[in-house]
Amino acid sequence: MKIVVDAMGGDAAPSVVVNGAVDAAREYGEEILLVGNKPQIVEELKRYGCVRCRRDLPIKIIHAEDVITMHDSPVDAYRKKPNSSIVKGMKLVAEGCADGFFSAGNSGAINAAAHMILKRIDGVARPAIAAILPTLTNPCIVIDVGANVDSKPKNLLQFAVMGSVYYKNLFKVEKPKVGLLSIGEESSKGNELTFSTYKLLEASGLNFLGNVEGRDIPKGDINVVVCDGFVGNIVLKLSEGIASFLVRLIKDEMKKSPIRIMTAAVILKSVFKHIKKKIDYDECGGAQLLGVNGVCIIGHGSSNAKAIKNGIGVCIESVKNNIIENIKVEIAKVSHLSCPIVAVPNGGN
Repeated sequence: MKIVVDAMGGDAAPSVVVNGAVDAAREYGEEILLVGNKPQIVEELKRYGCVRCRRDLPIKIIHAEDVITMHDSPVDAYRKKPNSSIVKGMKLVAEGCADGFFSAGNSGAINAAAHMILKRIDGVARPAIAAILPTLTNPCIVIDVGANVDSKPKNLLQFAVMGSVYYKNLFKVEKPKVGLLSIGEESSKGNELTFSTYKLLEASGLNFLGNVEGRDIPKGDINVVVCDGFVGNIVLKLSEGIASFLVRLIKDEMKKSPIRIMTAAVILKSVFKHIKKKIDYDECGGAQLLGVNGVCIIGHGSSNAKAIKNGIGVCIESVKNNIIENIKVEIAKVSHLSCPIVAVPNGGN
């Protein structure tokens, strides 16, 4: 297996990316294609004892002159920087020279390049980004978290199908529980989008359990939460913010009264460590862009080496589980469903 890694993507690239790629090569044993500025990559590899690359570890460098920054316009960057690490890396997957793609770079540019180069899976109207969120029990996938600001009911139906396939492949759950994010659990709560989507999901054959509220996501009762990208991105960013807030709050409180809580801190050290691990997005590694003809993982811009390594791991698992072909099969099963015309009772409140 060959996994493309955008060496120039991320706030601390290429240093952190190369570190994570080296760790991934050592742990997973699959070949890593580092795409980016070759001299910089070589210097970083030397820091980890990889002077001869492919002899020491299954790592190959593919030079790319251009770099798409976080401030570049997604579409303009794709057109004006054809020799960038994102574009060249994506083409390797499209041409069959690699099996998957990972980048912690400009998510908009990654999305645009995937649309242009990998193309959409037949039958998929709009690809969507699926993010893994931690919960009290099992991980939860929220889809879409930013690929589409506005969506139609048929789009959300396809998001649910793709998210269900992704969850089944990644966590080995035969019938993932699917929920529709709304302002209330009752089927009478919501707006025109959620009402119409609700009817489609009922007829989809998925394990659809109805509406879920935002506060229900951390409980872990639902495996796949479906929403449009505008709402999903807010959910994702708020979740990340709360996680950071909780960790910081615990640390600050411990510093205020170090003598009084020293004994308790020693006892609870392992507990705090476990909590941080559970709510840390580094454990998930990245979000997958579902609906394009290729495995594409988008990492957080501030990803550390651990997150990079885990993102590459998610990419490898998706390739092994043949997720693209599985999505094609399941999307075909709901292609006959059409959007129902429904009335919104009492304004959906």
